[in-house]
Amino acid sequence: MLILLLFLFLSSLGCSNCCCLGGAQTTAYVQYGKASYYGEKFHGRKTASGEIFNKWAYTCAHKKLPFNTKVKVTNLKNHKTVVVRVNDRGPFIKGRIIDLSFAAAKKIGMVKEGVVKVKIEVIR
Repeated sequence: MLILLLFLFLSSLGCSNCCCLGGAQTTAYVQYGKASYYGEKFHGRKTASGEIFNKWAYTCAHKKLPFNTKVKVTNLKNHKTVVVRVNDRGPFIKGRIIDLSFAAAKKIGMVKEGVVKVKIEVIR
């Protein structure tokens, strides 16, 4: 009986927090891996979304997430977080899941290391 009530409760929640990724609906998108950052070399150049890259904006590159998706990035070493918006594609180095702007990398304390382990969560 308890399981039936739990099922009914959960099904009544609907899918208001769903995010469509690659045609599949999910209630959450979480990914673990390595993050790197890019800055001066690409500052002022056009991103894959067509906008101009600004190393001082809180933006990122991801291989698959739709442009304008907001992502919370957590540095797993120091637990600092930043929210960034996807506006570019990449990274194109094996094992890396996200490239952050210089400002975002600075906020989570990864500039000195260059590459850190992170958790990324889609927030909208």
